[in-house]
Amino acid sequence: MRKGPLCLMLVTLSIVAPVHGEEAAGGNSTPLSLSAGSQIAELQQRLKVSEQQREELNKQLQSADAERESAQLARLRQENQRLKLQLKEAQANGPVSRLLTDQQQWFVTGGGVALLALLCGIFASGASRKRRQWLN
Repeated sequence: MRKGPLCLMLVTLSIVAPVHGEEAAGGNSTPLSLSAGSQIAELQQRLKVSEQQREELNKQLQSADAERESAQLARLRQENQRLKLQLKEAQANGPVSRLLTDQQQWFVTGGGVALLALLCGIFASGASRKRRQWLN
C-alpha cells in the first residue's frame, strides 16, 4: 500500500474518533450543580458591568476625539486666516507684478547685445566698402 492513502486514513481516524467521544459524553451529561449556576450568574453580572464600562469608555473616547478634532480645526482656521492676511499684505505692499522674470531679462539683454554687435558690424563694414568703391 502507498504512504499517501495510509496517511490520509490515519488523519481521518484521528479526527473522527474524538468526535464520537464527544457525542457519547454529551449524551450522558449531568445536570448543573448549584455552584455552577451561581458561577454563571456571577459571570453574567460581571459581563453586564464590563459592557457598561466599555460603553462609557467608548463615549469618553469619542468625546476626546471630538475635542481634539475641534481644537485642531480651530487652529487650522486661525492659520488659514493668518495666511490670507499675509497674502493680502504682500499683494498690497509689493509691486503689482514684475515686468519680466530673470530668465526673460537675460534673454532681452542677450538680444540687445546681439543687436548692438550687428550695428557695429554694419557700420564697420560700411566704411570699408566706401573705401573700396573709391579705390576702384
